[in-house]
Amino acid sequence: MKSVLLCLMVMLSLQGFSQKTFTLSGYIKDKSNGEFLFGAGIYALEAEKGTRANEYGFYSLTLPAGIYKVVAKYPGYTSQSFEVDLNEDIRLNIDLLSEDLQDLVIKDERGDENTKGTGMGTVKIDIGQVKKLPAFMGEVDILKTIQFLPGVQSAGEGSSGFYVRGGGPDQNLILLDEAVVYNASHLFGFFSVFNADAISNMEIVKGGMPANYGGRLASVLDIKMKEGNYQKYQVDGGIGLISSRLTVQGPLKKDTSSFIISGRRTYIDLLMKPFISDTSPFAGSGYYFYDLNTKFNYRFSDKDRLYLSGYFGRDVFNYNNEGGGFNVRIPWGNATGSLRWNHLFNDKLFMNTTAIFSDYKFEFQAEQSQFEFKLLSGIRDYNLKTDFTYYPSPRHNVKFGANYTYHIFTPSSTSAKSGDVVFDVGDITKMYANEAAIYITDDFDLTERIRMNIGYRHSLFQHIGPFTRYQQDTINPNQTNEIKYNRGDVLKTYQGPEPRFSMRYSINDSTSIKFGAVHNYQYVHLASSSSVSLPTDVWFPSSDIVKPQINTQVSLGFFKNFKNNMFEASVEVYYKDMKNLIEYEDGFEPSDNVNDNVDNHLVFGVGNSYGAEFFFKKRLGKLTGWLGYTWSKTTRQFDEINEGRKFPAKYDRRHDLSIVGSYELNDRWTFGAAFVYATGNAITLAQGFYLYEGNLNYEYGDRNSLRMIPYHRADISATLYGKKTKQVQDPDSGEMREEKKKFQSNWAFSVYNLYNRANPYFLYIDTEGDFNQGTLNVSGKQVSLFPILPSVTWNFNF
Repeated sequence: MKSVLLCLMVMLSLQGFSQKTFTLSGYIKDKSNGEFLFGAGIYALEAEKGTRANEYGFYSLTLPAGIYKVVAKYPGYTSQSFEVDLNEDIRLNIDLLSEDLQDLVIKDERGDENTKGTGMGTVKIDIGQVKKLPAFMGEVDILKTIQFLPGVQSAGEGSSGFYVRGGGPDQNLILLDEAVVYNASHLFGFFSVFNADAISNMEIVKGGMPANYGGRLASVLDIKMKEGNYQKYQVDGGIGLISSRLTVQGPLKKDTSSFIISGRRTYIDLLMKPFISDTSPFAGSGYYFYDLNTKFNYRFSDKDRLYLSGYFGRDVFNYNNEGGGFNVRIPWGNATGSLRWNHLFNDKLFMNTTAIFSDYKFEFQAEQSQFEFKLLSGIRDYNLKTDFTYYPSPRHNVKFGANYTYHIFTPSSTSAKSGDVVFDVGDITKMYANEAAIYITDDFDLTERIRMNIGYRHSLFQHIGPFTRYQQDTINPNQTNEIKYNRGDVLKTYQGPEPRFSMRYSINDSTSIKFGAVHNYQYVHLASSSSVSLPTDVWFPSSDIVKPQINTQVSLGFFKNFKNNMFEASVEVYYKDMKNLIEYEDGFEPSDNVNDNVDNHLVFGVGNSYGAEFFFKKRLGKLTGWLGYTWSKTTRQFDEINEGRKFPAKYDRRHDLSIVGSYELNDRWTFGAAFVYATGNAITLAQGFYLYEGNLNYEYGDRNSLRMIPYHRADISATLYGKKTKQVQDPDSGEMREEKKKFQSNWAFSVYNLYNRANPYFLYIDTEGDFNQGTLNVSGKQVSLFPILPSVTWNFNF
C-alpha cells in the first residue's frame, strides 16, 4: 500500500516543475431539462488535451496559461465551442442542446473511448435506444439488453437473470443510485425490477473492475436514475398488454430543484378476475407486481448539491382454494434509499458522500383451517460511503474513498401454529456483519501511447453477534449443541488486499492493445437449491465456517475502430480463478435449516473460467447494431460433489452468439431485430434405472454431464411514431410554420420467438406402464415456456 501511494505522489509531484497552470472547470448538462451529462467530453484544441465529466456532470481541465478554443461534446447533442483566455481559474458551466438520438444503439462516453480508455469489458448503454429493441411481452427490460453482450449469459428462457464470465448470479454487483439491489427480478426472473422510464443511464463492467467498486467477483452493473426535469413539467407513460406505467417529473424550483416519480404495475390479476367466478375454488387467486421510483434533488450552489432517491417494489402471489380451505400468500421485493451530498472543495477536488439503505425480503405464508405456517428470509444493509475525485492535471484522474456497511441477514426463519397452539420451530435466525473498505486509484497517461489505471482496495469483514452456533455432538450425532455469542462479539474477521491494474497501449489513433488484472474478495453469499435464481434463495455472510470467495482475473484485448469511429471491433481473452465457492450439500432440503445454521449444510470448492469474446459494432447511420460471440468454458470442483471430479458449471456454455440491429426507415418508423444462439445448459439426469424391492430406482452419471439442446430465438420489433410537428400560422406574418407538438406518442410492436422455437426450460424423467408386465417405458420429457408471443404497447409523453 505504501509503495502504491509513493508512486502516485512522485508522479503527481512532477507537475510542479512545469510552467504556471490554471484550471477550467464546471458542469455540463442538457439544456432542455437540466440533467447532467455523465461522460460528456471537453477538449482544448491547441493543447490537444481533454477530459470527461463525472457522473454528476462535473469536469476539471488544468492547462498552462494561454488562449484556447475549447469544444464540449456528447453523443446525440450539438457540440459547442468557446474561446477561453486561461490566465486565471475559470468556472464555465455548459448547456448542450440534444438532437434526436438516432445514431447510437450502445454508446461509450466518446466515440473513441473503445480504443483510448483503459477500461476493458466496460460498456455504457443508452436507455433511449434500448426502447427501440424487441421487448419480451412489450416490457422494455434493461437486463435482457445486456444479455446480448459478449461474456454476459442469460439465466434461461425469458429470464432477466444473468451470468458474467463464468461467475454466479450472486457475484454481480447491481447498483441503483449506489444502493445494492439483491434481487433484480420480478415474476421469478422473467422481468427485471428496473422501470426504463426512470433510468438515465447504466454501465456494465465485466472485465477489470475499478478499485472504487468491491464486494463482488464477476461484474458491476451501475444504474443511475433520472434527476427530473429542471425546466418544465413532463409526463411519460405507456399502456401494454400486461402492465402500465406512468412517470411525472418537473421543477420544484426552476434550475435549482427537481423531482421525478415513476410507477409501474401489472394487471394480470385484474384481467383474469372476470373469468374466475365467485363460486370457483380459485376465487381470489392472482399475481401482480409493482414498482415505485422517486428522486428529489436541490442545488444549493455550484459547490453543494443534495439528492434523495428511493425504490420500492413488490411481487405478490395469492392462491386461494376455498373448497379445501387452503390459502397461500407469497410477497417478496426490494426497497432502497440513497441520500447523496455533492461538494466541490475547489476546481480540482470533488466529493460525493452517500448514506444508503437497502432491504430485500421474501415471505411465504400458508393457511389451512386453523393451521398457519410462515417462512421468512432476507437481507438489510445500512451503508455510509464517501468518494473523492481529484484532477491534478489532464494526465491524471485520481479517485479515493472509503465505505462501511452494516449487514443484517435473515437466512431462513419459520413459525407455525394451530389455533392457539404455537409450535417450537426455533427462534428467528439473524446474522450480523460489518464490512468496510478503503481505496485509491489513478487513471493517468504515462506517455502519449501508454495510459494506465493503477488501483488498490483493502477490505475488511467481521461476523459479529448476537448469534447461536448449532453444532452436531461428536459423541451423539442425534444431539445438537448450542454456542451463544452476545451482541458485539466478533466471531470471525477476514481482511485482504485487492489490487487492480489495467493498461492501454495505442498502436495508432484507432488501434490499441489493453491488459487488465484484478484480485478481489466477496464476503456475502447466495445459496440456491435450484438451477435458476429464485426469490427463495438465501443470502448469508462469511462466518467461522464460510470463507470469503476470492477471484483472480487477467484479460488481454485488441481494439480497433474504423471509418472515423463508425465501426468498432474488439477481441478479448480472459482467465478467472475462483476459490471458496459454495454449494448446498447433496440431499439438502430447505427444512434442514430449521433449528440449524444454513452454513452447516454447505460444501466448498474451486472453479475456473476462460474464454474469448468477439465484438463488432456499427455506431453511426440509419442502421446500427452489433454482433457478439463468446467461446468459453467454466468448471467447478468440490471434494464432496461428483466424487471430487471436475464438472461443468450449470451456466457453462461453449458458444454464445448475439446479433442485434436497429434501422430507422424515416421519422415515423424504426425497426429492430435480435437473434441469439447458445449451447444448451448443463444438467444432471438419470442415465439408467433398476427395480429394487418393488421400487423403481435411478442411476445418475456425473454432475452436469448432459446438455439440453441448443437455445436459439429471433425477435423483431417495429415502432411507429406520431407526427412530431404541426402546421401553425404565424400571427404576425400570417405564414405557416412547423411547431413541435406538446403531446407525443408511439406504438411499439414486437414479436418474441418469431419462428416459434420450442426452447427447453427444464427436462424431467417420465415413466409409463408397469415393469412387472413388461410395459414400463422411461423417457425424458422437455418443458418449454414461451411460443411465439406478439405484443403491442402505446407510449406517450407531454
